[in-house]
Amino acid sequence: MSAAADSLIPNSRREARLIQLRIGLRRVLRNPSTLVGGILVLLLLVMAALAPFLATHDPMAQSLVDRLTPPGAQHWLGTDQLGRDIYSRLLYGAQPTLMIVILVIAFSAPLGLIIGMVAGYMGGWVESALMRLTDIFMAFPRLILALALVSVLKPGLTNAVIAIAITAWPSYARLARAETLALRHADFVEAARGLGQTGTRIVIGQILPLCLSSAAIRATLDMAGIILTAAGLGFLGLGAQPPMAEWGAMIGTGRDHIFDAWWVAAVPGIAILLVSLGFNLLGDGLRDVLDPKHHD
Repeated sequence: MSAAADSLIPNSRREARLIQLRIGLRRVLRNPSTLVGGILVLLLLVMAALAPFLATHDPMAQSLVDRLTPPGAQHWLGTDQLGRDIYSRLLYGAQPTLMIVILVIAFSAPLGLIIGMVAGYMGGWVESALMRLTDIFMAFPRLILALALVSVLKPGLTNAVIAIAITAWPSYARLARAETLALRHADFVEAARGLGQTGTRIVIGQILPLCLSSAAIRATLDMAGIILTAAGLGFLGLGAQPPMAEWGAMIGTGRDHIFDAWWVAAVPGIAILLVSLGFNLLGDGLRDVLDPKHHD
């Protein structure tokens, strides 16, 4: 056996995890699209975290003298109809975008996993009831259902997060149910059941860890859709409310000036495009790393 092969034989659980991490990083580095996606997502994080330091102007400051100024040395990306600096508002707009993504995933992914695992493990009428509920939510287009929920709750960033989260959990429930159905009669699950472990302990201790990698891939791919849905709500005035800088709302305020001041709507639109592309590319890369079916 060669020295290279010997180096891949772990002597402990810690070494096994390090070897697995190294192999995963090697796959990521071999995939250019994953690197591009990671860079774009990292750029979003930097924009959100360092907005107060990177901004050149107060994002809320208005100046009618400078309204609809084209990109230049004074205002790198121009100004909007109220004379506010678009570059600074773009940086601050990354904060609510990132917050919406994190909060929606933090709420919808655990909820969907719980519902899906309970349905897959219990079976019978419990599975039928939970899956029919899931089907009802999946029957409606996400943006339309979110619009209806926000309209009922009242426009605002918090209600937008709640509405998007309520529409986002069914995909995780479907995924967790499929994983649980494949695992509930596995040998290690039967052994745990034979040792007297309860259904709750089996689901949490045995099945949940094996569902996390698929859920992480699903969450990363789902982030682009969350951003687009949040931008759609902001565009229609149902998401973040003025004067907060939010990319969808910025496009909405710039649509009246699309021909004479294209940069007002184009700049946040390009930002949404690049960030959504970044999450999609990163999700594809994570699938290649975490999903055994895609391994070389």
